[in-house]
Amino acid sequence: MNTVALAPLSIVVLFFAAAVTFVLSRREKAQRLIAFVAIVAVLAVEVTLLISSWNSGPQTVQLGGWQAPFGITMVVDQLSALMLVVSSTISLAVLVYATGQDIADDDHEVPISVFYPTYLLLLAGVSNAFLAGDLFNLYVGFEILLMASYVLITMNANAPRIRAGTTYVVVSVVSSLLFLTAIGFVYASTGTINMADLSMKLQTLPTGTQYQLHLMLLIAFGIKAAVFPLSLWLPDSYPTAPAPVTAVFAGLLTKVGVYAIIRTETLLFPSGGLSTLLSIVAVLTLFVGILGALAQTDIKRMLSFILISHIGYMIWGIALDSELGLTTVVFYLAHHIVIQTGLFLVVGLMERRGGSANTQRLGGLLKITPWLAVLYFIPAINLGGIPPFSGFLGKVGLLQGSVEVGTWQAYLMAGVGVLVSLLTLLALARVWNKAFWRPAKNAEKPTASLLRAEKDIEADGVLDEQDYKRISPTMVIPTVGLVAIGALLTVVAGPLFHFSDRASDNLRNPDLYIQAVFEDPSLTRQGYLDESLAQQNTELESQETKETSE
Repeated sequence: MNTVALAPLSIVVLFFAAAVTFVLSRREKAQRLIAFVAIVAVLAVEVTLLISSWNSGPQTVQLGGWQAPFGITMVVDQLSALMLVVSSTISLAVLVYATGQDIADDDHEVPISVFYPTYLLLLAGVSNAFLAGDLFNLYVGFEILLMASYVLITMNANAPRIRAGTTYVVVSVVSSLLFLTAIGFVYASTGTINMADLSMKLQTLPTGTQYQLHLMLLIAFGIKAAVFPLSLWLPDSYPTAPAPVTAVFAGLLTKVGVYAIIRTETLLFPSGGLSTLLSIVAVLTLFVGILGALAQTDIKRMLSFILISHIGYMIWGIALDSELGLTTVVFYLAHHIVIQTGLFLVVGLMERRGGSANTQRLGGLLKITPWLAVLYFIPAINLGGIPPFSGFLGKVGLLQGSVEVGTWQAYLMAGVGVLVSLLTLLALARVWNKAFWRPAKNAEKPTASLLRAEKDIEADGVLDEQDYKRISPTMVIPTVGLVAIGALLTVVAGPLFHFSDRASDNLRNPDLYIQAVFEDPSLTRQGYLDESLAQQNTELESQETKETSE
């Protein structure tokens, strides 16, 4: 059996499971089991696809038997397979965490019966976006995940979440309209929306038209990826959601936008015509994001700004337009999804343990819960780029890529990247110092539970467990798992870089993608361009001959 034929299951299984869990809305345990089994099954399929893609180029599935460019094409290559596996892994951990949070809460703040089907739909949209072989199917994937995210971000329907959800919905609708408009312009210009077909036909358009279409797609994807100045919506939207929702949003949603930018720059417009613009965007995203993070006292808002800043590292690698730059982007994508998601889950535990996510109101957590201090410390220094962790290796790859390219834009990005790495470490270390190292009695506005804890500490040096909101083991286990996976990325950095290098080779050779989609090993972008130019010359000569004879 051809392994790539399993690819549609990554979407179909999740859709089916979402429908079943919706029907079983009054049976929470059944919902939980079905969601868990569905994601595990999808993860098994995606691991199979990842193994299959290790040494292969792009592989395709033509749905319904319609051949490209007329039918719906799903494409599996190293990049999409890696993104599928990483997204399902962190989604499984977040699902377990969310289940544990619901069990630990006596008031059932999150309507968990709605959570399961919506969460599965979100993952189906993400998978569809990673597998899409045409722009409209990519748009459909975005819309599925965005509609599900609207529900998740407004869960419990309190005032802050409604306000944040309103901003998120408005921005998402605007970006979707821009994307849909861009698709209309692309189809009007080329007569196709299949990305392999577009890779050939877009190069025959006038240069001005190419720049216009290129810029429209980048703006639409830039909003979804939260690059500056299109990122102002994110810090106000993500932190208000429940901890597991914030974690999966931070880990996945912006990365789908980055994935779309990679496809745009390597497949649709591989000439690198907007590299200078991307370099400027990368620098501004890096710098403005970290400045916003340093100004925050709320940990979740701080991490949201750091998320924006680190999107700049990925845009940096894309802007280099080099093999090493693209290799590092693929590596950094996998690294950042795991680390950022794990760190948000850790902050969720800190908020439950201390009663707040504001550093002004936290203190003494090191004495109260030393294991939580370790859980925060490991991904924090990883994200800050301390050797030998994967965050350091990714940044070194970008620096080396900048030196190889040697342009002023590359050196500027390298300088700002080093500074931002140091400032990231400063922001994360400041949280550790205030929340864990500082005594609880020194916090400016301690919560009631912390005040009770201080009395207990002064009385007998022992903190009573009941003074703090209970943390379910089901919340701790997936958090520990993601932190461990993040640390393990350092151990497997060599194979992962090797895999990323193969992915980069395929991304930088769009002919492989085109040949896989059309099942024609002789088809190339240059061959299509030569043929198109020859046909135009023939038509021009024929027209001149006709005019002469008349």
